[in-house]
Amino acid sequence: MHQRAVRNLAKLNTTEARITRIFDAAAGGKNNFLADQDMVRHFDQVSPALTTAARAVLQFMSRVIHHLAANEGIEQFMIVGSGIPSGLAAGQRLHDVARQASASPALRVAYVESNPMVVTMAQATIEPFTDLVRVIDGDIREIDEMLRDPVVQTFLDWTEPVAILLMSTHSLDDDEYAHYVIKRLRHTAPRGSFLALLHTTFDGVPTELLPAIRDMLAMTLPHLAIRTREEVEALLADLDLLAPGLVWVPEWHPDERDLACGDEPSSSGNYGAVARIP
Repeated sequence: MHQRAVRNLAKLNTTEARITRIFDAAAGGKNNFLADQDMVRHFDQVSPALTTAARAVLQFMSRVIHHLAANEGIEQFMIVGSGIPSGLAAGQRLHDVARQASASPALRVAYVESNPMVVTMAQATIEPFTDLVRVIDGDIREIDEMLRDPVVQTFLDWTEPVAILLMSTHSLDDDEYAHYVIKRLRHTAPRGSFLALLHTTFDGVPTELLPAIRDMLAMTLPHLAIRTREEVEALLADLDLLAPGLVWVPEWHPDERDLACGDEPSSSGNYGAVARIP
């Protein structure tokens, strides 16, 4: 993993936008570059919804973590590809949400990220202050290597239930490999674990805006995985989904306090679901 991190850092291109940094910029975070901020402005010119959609995604992640920690008794989280959002206020970061919701003082959170800037910043600003959070350089597109990482193997106890939040499905543009990733995670996690999934879709995009958005993504984020509801359902086949099932992210256990995209859930542009791993 260290060699891969060095390679990625050497190849870090601040002039090209990346999806996790775009969402960070849209949510008011600091882990992004001018190219990402420009992309937010371009999207807002086509459809002024990206900033609100980014907030809806952050709120979904927080609600999932709170639910699993408070109601399902989960004491271990592996959050893959969240971008470790920097737009969240102190005390409201994802690991803070988990620890505040849990009755366990030993709750652990492992972030797995492929963006070298995100990894470096988070390791410098989070890890020094707690022994119960780790930030790991890993890529869901290299799932076997990611799961073999020594920190992943030792920081989390794989004999006990783990909640895996897969937030980086946008990078799984090969359908066969996407299904393999879900299968691999299902077989790795012990009984009683959970798998949460976030996935971008065009299902809610107005017909008149779709060509412009497709063209923009083709030029700027050509490998971004976009799937229909039926295709996302296929990824979750044979898993026991918690109520309310696969829904627009604002519809998953909504909190009426500042619910982004609450009036028009499809404007979030993302489906979300949480499944119990048998």
